[in-house]
Formats: sequence, C-alpha cells, structure tokens
Amino acid sequence: MDPTADDPRLGATPFAAGGFRFEVWAPQARRVGVSYLGRERRTFDLARNDRGYFVGVDPQAVAGDRYWLAVDGRRFPDPASRWQPDGVTGPSALLDLSANRWSPAPPPSADLSRAVLYELHVGTFTAEGTFDAARPHLSELARLGVTAVELLPIGEERGDRGWGYGPVLPFAVRRSYGGPEGLRALVSEAHSAGLAVFLDVVYNHWSSQASFLKRFGPYFHPRATSPWGPTPNVDGTGSDEVRRYFFENARMWLEEYRIDGFRLDAVHEVYDRSALPFWAELSERCRAILAPTGRRPILIAESDLNDVRILRPPADGGWGVDAQWTDDFHNALHAALTGEHIGYYADYDGLEGLAQAFERPFRFEGGFSRVRDRRHGASASGVPPDRFVVFDQNHDQVGNRGDGARLTALLGPELARVALGLTLFSPYVPMLFMGEEYGETRPFYFFSDPPRPFARGLSAGRMRQLRANGFPNPPPDPTLPSTMEQSRLDWDAARSPAGIRYRSFVTELLRLRREMRALSVLGIVQARSWEADRLLAVRRDGAGAAAVLLANLSPVSRAFPPLGWSGAWAEKLSSNGSVPSPERSDAGGPWSLDSGPSSHEVPARSLVILELSAVRGPSE
Repeated sequence: MDPTADDPRLGATPFAAGGFRFEVWAPQARRVGVSYLGRERRTFDLARNDRGYFVGVDPQAVAGDRYWLAVDGRRFPDPASRWQPDGVTGPSALLDLSANRWSPAPPPSADLSRAVLYELHVGTFTAEGTFDAARPHLSELARLGVTAVELLPIGEERGDRGWGYGPVLPFAVRRSYGGPEGLRALVSEAHSAGLAVFLDVVYNHWSSQASFLKRFGPYFHPRATSPWGPTPNVDGTGSDEVRRYFFENARMWLEEYRIDGFRLDAVHEVYDRSALPFWAELSERCRAILAPTGRRPILIAESDLNDVRILRPPADGGWGVDAQWTDDFHNALHAALTGEHIGYYADYDGLEGLAQAFERPFRFEGGFSRVRDRRHGASASGVPPDRFVVFDQNHDQVGNRGDGARLTALLGPELARVALGLTLFSPYVPMLFMGEEYGETRPFYFFSDPPRPFARGLSAGRMRQLRANGFPNPPPDPTLPSTMEQSRLDWDAARSPAGIRYRSFVTELLRLRREMRALSVLGIVQARSWEADRLLAVRRDGAGAAAVLLANLSPVSRAFPPLGWSGAWAEKLSSNGSVPSPERSDAGGPWSLDSGPSSHEVPARSLVILELSAVRGPSE
C-alpha cells in the first residue's frame, strides 16, 4: 500500500493498517528521519517526494512514543506535532485520538443571529487553569444565556504562562491546560450543555521562537513582518505548502476536536498579494471539511480595516468570513463612559459617537481618522448587524491598558452594568469577557513566559507599546508568575451576595434579549444622545414590537426630554436593581416618551429597558 495515499495529513497520524504515518514538508532538507527516544532502532528515514514532503509509515510505532525529526542530522520537534509533553523544546509524542470519547449530544447550532459569545482564557479562568477545572462552569454559562465559549489560543508556545499569541507549535494542545484529552473532554462537556466552542487561532504571525522552521522550509514571508513576529508566507515561493499547513491545522480542530468555529486573529496583518486571498481559501476549505457531516463552521475575523469585503463570499471577491469583531463600538462606548481619549480613543468623542455606533457598525466609513492621520474604512450599509461582534471589554482592551483594569474598576459596578446593558441591547452579536457576568474586579494583565534572554526585551517592548497608546505608568512585569496569578478570576466574589445580584441582572438582560420580540429580530435601530445631561436613548423596532433603552450616565436622577415615541411603555428591567413583575405595585405605571418629558426619572448611573407590544411605527 502506498503510504502517501492512505490519509494525507501532516504530522504523525495513526495509519489504518497499524503503526503511524509521518509527513513533513521540508524542501530545504536533504534528509529527514524520525528519531525515537528509548528505541533500539533510533532513526526511521522518511522518503522525499517531488514537492519537498518527506513521508513514511512505521508499523511498529505506538501512541505515546516520543520522537524528534532529524533534519540533516539536527533534531527538532515535529512542526505539526499533536502533543508536546515536555513543551516546545522537548520531543514530540505520538497521539491517537481515534477512540470515541464524545458526548452523545450533537454539536449545538452556531447560528450567529441569536448567539451570545463568552471569551475565556483557560489559564486564568480557574485557580487550576486547566480544561478540567473549567468544565464544571460550562453549565452555569449555558444557564446564564451564553450560547458559545470562545477560547483564547491553546496551541503550544514557550513556557507555561501566556495569552497564547506566541505560536510555536500550533497543532499541539497546551500541556499546562491539560493537553489533547483535556480539550476533548471540555468540548464534549460544552456540547452536552448546549454550548458551541469557538477557538481563537493565530494564523497571522509566528513567534520569534519558531525560528527553527527555517530549517524545514520557507514558512516565513521573505519581505513582510508583523508587530509580533514574522508573518506566514502565503503568496511567495512554496506558499501552497505553507497554506496547506494552516488548512491542516484548521482541519485538525474541526475534525479531531469538533471545534465549531474560529476567531481569526488580526487578519489585516497577513501580507498577501495573491489572486486567491489566503483567508478566502481558508473559509472555503473549512466549509468543505465539514460539508459531509452537515455541520457548518463559523469564522469570525478580528480586523481593523473597516472593510466589508471580509464578509462577502469569495465568488463576489470577498473572503467569505461570517462575522468580524467591531472595535469601533467598543471604542465609542469606552470613550463615552470613561472620558478617556488617549491612544486610539482619541478618535471617539462623547455620547453622539456612541449613539452613531448603534445605528452603524463602523465609526469610520471613509472619513478622516486623527489617530491614523488619514481617511479610513468604507461603508457597511446593507450588511446585516449579525455580521458584527461587539463587546464592552475583551482580553485586548483590558490587558493592553497596562493597569489591566476592567470596567468595574474604571467605572464602578453601576456604570459597568450600564456598559454591558448597552452591549446586549445592541443589534450586533454580543460577546462577554470572562468574569464580567458577576462584576469581576480583578485586573487582567498581559503575561508571558519567554526564555530568559528574551525576558528583558519583552518587558521593554511592552512598555514602549503602552506609552504609544497613552498609558505611561509601568505595568507589572509580564514575565513574573505573580502577574498571571493576579489575573485569575475570583470565584469567591462570584458566589458573594454582590456577585449573585450582578449575575441575576446579566441573566435577566440575556433573557430579555432572547424573548423580547423587538430584540430577537433584525429591525430598525434609532439612537439619540444629550451630552450635557449625559443621557442616551436607543430604540429597536421589529416583528411588530418595539423596545427602548434609556441610559442615564450622570451622577443625578434625570427625566428624559421628549422623544416623540408614542404609546404606553412598560418597564422590563432597571440596572439599579428593580425587575418589575405583574405582582409589583411600585412599578409606577406605564412610561410616556411622546411629546413631554418622560413620566418617570431614570436613576443616576443606570439604565431602564422598556417594551411596547403594539407599535404604530417610530415617529420623529
């Protein structure tokens, strides 16, 4: 049997007839072999084909065997290693995931139109920082109203501490989190709880510590780089094979771990002048991989291009991505609530910009950006709002502050609840950052575990980046273990009376988003602001119903000016703690938002959500 025809996958994979099949792309090598640890026959040579792949089958290899790839006499880990028990500097290990260890529950729907995402860093989500420790919390997230967890990158990088954005061996599941079996158990548990699992993948750059790949082939772009390390070669000599490396990585997550979709890190940082863009080919490949199963993976891009070409299908010249992160909404919200206008927040001013963010996803649609000192972006007119993911905070926006401060620390719990309420009331796909469902106050810092020679340079470079973004005070040393420890969630706070009350508010917000007709469909959105009084009103119409959010960001109770929205509006939720019900006698009767001042006042630093069940149409 021709070993190259059995299952042409990169790395070491179980062979149907027994043993393991090896395949590695190393066009710059003359000889590549598999060098085992603790074997009498120490080296097993692979045969080269005309595309620079070295392929072979060892019928005696068994799962658990440790091995190096010997490239012209020098030993390296397998670039497509599935398992690194001793980290990226140690040998690779053979892994067999063919046994069925899955929950009988089918993977949940990953429909973005009704999705609520939850961004989770495994290492700081619990005290243990493992997949197994995270599993008991998944059912809690499902009861909260979350529909999908989004894991920060889990590929193996140098050391035991980090955000995951320093990729060295992206096929290997991080050992400090619990390795491959731990991930499979977490995905199975999530699916049983009705949660989809999205994975943040880093296909836009390599860590400088992946330089050993130069011994194999032209993985790095010869002319381009990124702020974080070399970019992949996706349009030059040998780029077909480099692309295949990433496509195979995506296939592994989708097939071997049943991941439901990806968040694509910083797609704008890939240098690509090819006729078929790398991201467009990736989206097509991912869907083709799962087409026989009936599943459809979801792809969400992080992009600062403000270019809806990312969302168009490849047949129309686009990249075929399902949705993209929209920093403009976060930036407008953050600047309006905190008053910060440093760094990239300098382009966002006051409540008027926040009101605009509800009506259109891009702040810049070709207008001039002071921060960039040029025109930026293009219109997103006509693109449905469920193609955009929004948030009031995430790992980047918190961790890249320097002080690691969450909104609860910057604003206090009252305005932090308002920020989350505004996010969940928006017509876009909302994402929570881990811990904000109970008002976590601990910081989330940037942390890393580089080799000692790189530690000083990392800390200095980090400080330069923070100063450039307007944060002059030095953060904790990112290379110290204590920096990661300070970033762990405080589950005792989650179980405190204050944490339980906060969580109840978020649960009710998510229930209203699911069940209120005006919030469950894509309809008309109107927003108005009054900067002097610090007031914001947002109205959503659809499915014959209407909902209004009134936010008072000022330190005193205020009534809203006339809005011209006729009808009797019933209060559904207040962030200051009141949740009206039919049994309550103190709800104060229906609200009037028509020609005079509103019949009720909104308490300081709070919001209320109102509903009108029969709508005659929004009036101006």
